[in-house]
Amino acid sequence: MSSGLTVKPIKHSDAGQRMAAIDKAVVEEYNLNGEYIIIESPNGGATTAQAWAGYADDEGAGIIRIDGRLRNEIGVGIDDNVKIQKVDVEQAQSVDIVVPEDLPVKGNLAPAAHDALTGRVLQEGQRIRMEIGVGPNQQDQDFPIQIKSTQPSDQMVVVKESTQIQIKPGDPTTTSSSPEDAGDTLPDVQYEDIGGLSEEIAHIREMIEVPMRHPELFNKLGVEPPRGVLLHGPPGTGKTLLAQAVANEVDASYYSISGPEIMSKYHGESEEKLRDIFERAQQNEPAIVFMDEVDSIAPDRTDDAGQVQKRIVSQMLTLMDGLEGRGDVVVIAATNRPDAIDEALRRGGRFDREIEIGVPDKNGREEILQVHMRGMPLSDDIDISQFAHLTHGFVGADLAELAKESAMNSLERIQSHIDPETDQVDAELLQQVTVSDADIESALQGIEPSGMREVFSEVPDVSWDDIGGLDHEIQRLQELVEWPIECPQMFEKLSTDPSTGVLLYGPPGTGKTMLAKAVANETSSNFISVKGPELQSKWVGESAEQVREIFAKARENAPSVVFFDEVDALAGQRQDGSDGGGVTNSIVSQLLTELDGLSEVEPVVVIGATNRPKAIDEALLRPGRFDEHIKVDLPDKEGREQIFQAITRDKPVAEDVDFNQLAQETEGISGADIDSICREAAMEVARDYFQEVHPWTVDEIPDDTTVGEHHFRRAIQNVNFEDDEFTSFPN
Repeated sequence: MSSGLTVKPIKHSDAGQRMAAIDKAVVEEYNLNGEYIIIESPNGGATTAQAWAGYADDEGAGIIRIDGRLRNEIGVGIDDNVKIQKVDVEQAQSVDIVVPEDLPVKGNLAPAAHDALTGRVLQEGQRIRMEIGVGPNQQDQDFPIQIKSTQPSDQMVVVKESTQIQIKPGDPTTTSSSPEDAGDTLPDVQYEDIGGLSEEIAHIREMIEVPMRHPELFNKLGVEPPRGVLLHGPPGTGKTLLAQAVANEVDASYYSISGPEIMSKYHGESEEKLRDIFERAQQNEPAIVFMDEVDSIAPDRTDDAGQVQKRIVSQMLTLMDGLEGRGDVVVIAATNRPDAIDEALRRGGRFDREIEIGVPDKNGREEILQVHMRGMPLSDDIDISQFAHLTHGFVGADLAELAKESAMNSLERIQSHIDPETDQVDAELLQQVTVSDADIESALQGIEPSGMREVFSEVPDVSWDDIGGLDHEIQRLQELVEWPIECPQMFEKLSTDPSTGVLLYGPPGTGKTMLAKAVANETSSNFISVKGPELQSKWVGESAEQVREIFAKARENAPSVVFFDEVDALAGQRQDGSDGGGVTNSIVSQLLTELDGLSEVEPVVVIGATNRPKAIDEALLRPGRFDEHIKVDLPDKEGREQIFQAITRDKPVAEDVDFNQLAQETEGISGADIDSICREAAMEVARDYFQEVHPWTVDEIPDDTTVGEHHFRRAIQNVNFEDDEFTSFPN
């Protein structure tokens, strides 16, 4: 019907559904939308899928998007050409299947099999793999089945809701032969199983997949393809998974090397093991040699490395130089400490390219969650996008753990029904299990984000609506912080660098910290909170090193907001002498260096808060550092009324409360004072109630319990307000 369609990967949300997203023009020309097709490769491989109109960006490009499983079934890779043909498929009245006898599921398996096979095109005698379970990574939990018979028979059928599934006895296990010494066993990982790394995948395909699949392109250009690629970034971001996916996509032999496996106390044995792996890789080309934690295998020889490590580094240099330039053997290394690797390895001809695998942003986290929850029976109330918004600083491994713990929480509801002797679960009971919103929320509480583990971080839950009386300050922060992060192209168009530092100054309790949290929340940024005294150390250089680590984490987890509370305690005026000024001088100097080093391509904003602006070193206050100064003063009458309304938004306030009058009577107090008044007013309600009823006898609080005008009056009398002397910021 149609030839020359170019294969591309499908979106993460559509993977695993046996669908093909085809160029809309082709779909309309042959009326394919929703129809079943056969996809054929030039090498004779074929499979079936359901055709749908492709994405808007692909229109007119002759593209067919299918997932990695379909690509494997027909033996094609990305950018290969395939043919498609419409096929007549009858609805199956019944399907008899053969499943393994040793499944850890007992009872009637037919309903679960029906759900797993719905929408699939089947044929008598076909052997496929079926997935049943509630956990993530179901490709590790599937099992082989055989289609024994179908009705109607002798033709392709599709399983629908009315199709009857019957389980028959037998042995569906299939055997597959693989070449001897074809490398380590690889998990079934494709590009669609990796979320949040679309740009990195494009880079690594250009450097590895294209040279292996099309070496003639490099021969034509007269250049050698890359021999080595170094993947670096925080732990758990997907470096190992990316290397495995590349090996799967190009159908290459895969050899994994880890430090402890090759280290030996005998002279020369470690180098011999390395040589053996490289020789086996060259004998089974194309091949990928993957070195995990390469910094432990090839550390910097200028440091205190032992003689064994130095010999291994020398052997690696020799082996990589000896690789032929055809691109048939590529070395991929991964590390989270790139600076610890010997510098001789990080040059052209060895590790030619370096790719940073960073902490995913919100869109990346959503893709990762879609991957790990793809095979899970999610309830209808789950919004994956919302959980992606809440998981600031989470790397791929954290999100995989979140999916796993969510599934475990759902399984706790059927734990008591599992047979303790056979450790089997009833198939009908398993079908009733769903992962709910509460399961994911419970799992989220027990996972600490790896990307932010070394620094204090939090997910801000403060929005602009929670802040009253600071409309001008909010507007300025939106201009300085939110606009550059949300729309950087405007600043590129204007050739203007956004501000890298904002200083909030004003009396205590006026809302400076809340403003910083709100701007991080509104921009979906990671929020790193630093208290000034926390970085003070008596050890020389330790405070400056902590400042470097904070900014390094902020860059890795960009977009980020770094908030220095009480910044005057951290970066006070530098002193000439050594009496008490050494640590402060070191911290200020490091802060100046880090602020000057922030790039506009790294959306990192530094916000400082202080009620003593004159105590801050003047060098930090010039343009290019804390170049914007926003005064957060005591609220006026209208501002106090807005603060009262914001704080009491969720409180049961009586109708007789007049916030306008309360604001008029609370002249000269801060937002924190108003918060104390509201809290004390609520306590007044509790005091009145517990004077008549003992707390331990209360089962339910009456619905008419409200905070009245008289409670606020008594609270104003009970709360002590101190006049804070504050000197305005110098012009």
